[in-house]
Amino acid sequence: MRDCYQRKITYLRVSVTERCNFRCFYCRPREGGACSGSDIPLGHVVRVVEAGTLVGIRKVRLTGGEPLVRKDITEITASIAGMDGIDDVALTTNGSLLRRYAPALHQAGLRRVNISLDTLKPDRFQRITCNGRFEETWDGIEAALEYGLHPVKLNTVVMRNVNDDEILDFVRLTERLPLHVRFIEVMPIGKSSKTAKGQLVTAEEIRQKLDSEYSNPEPIKSVGGDGPARYWKVPGAPGTVGFIAPLSGYFCDSCNRLRLTSSGTLRPCLCQGDELDLNEALNRGADRAELAALIAEAITRKPRGHADDTIEPVVDRLMSQIGG
Repeated sequence: MRDCYQRKITYLRVSVTERCNFRCFYCRPREGGACSGSDIPLGHVVRVVEAGTLVGIRKVRLTGGEPLVRKDITEITASIAGMDGIDDVALTTNGSLLRRYAPALHQAGLRRVNISLDTLKPDRFQRITCNGRFEETWDGIEAALEYGLHPVKLNTVVMRNVNDDEILDFVRLTERLPLHVRFIEVMPIGKSSKTAKGQLVTAEEIRQKLDSEYSNPEPIKSVGGDGPARYWKVPGAPGTVGFIAPLSGYFCDSCNRLRLTSSGTLRPCLCQGDELDLNEALNRGADRAELAALIAEAITRKPRGHADDTIEPVVDRLMSQIGG
């Protein structure tokens, strides 16, 4: 189905939980209980995705929070991967539990993973995540490679005076391993809504660091998936370097996604607070056609986008609730 601006909407991101075993300082509050409700039930997830296939949803990404803290994540994956009409099931994770779950997830039909990794320094990793261990996440990355969850993408949020001194270290990682590093501009969402402006390192600045070290990176059309990153490859490298520029590189014109939040609402746009609540319909047993009509309504409510460099801070939800 196309929205009012003729964008074909084929991609549903599903936040299966807002819970996370990390408390990255730019994402979640470090004190008090951040979680406001229970996880969206497995049955609700399945029914929404099934209904979505009626209006053209073909790709699903499971996100959170940290999706692997759900004990039924393998069952969720298998249920979606087995649906007629779904061509691709992917997962975004912090990787710390991936070694444990990778075999079952791969057997269930998971094909690709994105792993959040903002630093290669164990001590800095612990400071950023509050309680995470670099070794566990790196073990998860190795497990993803071993079980063929390709392409294995690393999502690296670059923040000024936090980890911007590691940009070339991440690039060098792609020279020795088939990893696809995506440098992401920090966005003013949730916990980072007040600090993002001062921490912003633009994709152009990051690209300049790449060019200062490598004279002829090769542009790559795609490494799999259907996201907004633009990729380059260092000559001879098995991996690639990508840039996601939601602030400095406007890409709303090609947005093809909806988001199902962990509380059971459909969010047409990451950066705007409009949401369509599906809970009443789900709780009273609405059939697939009615749910599909609600999803179609959410698609028609997708805004054109935002002006360059003017994303307003998102304060109504944490990124973990929306789906990272």
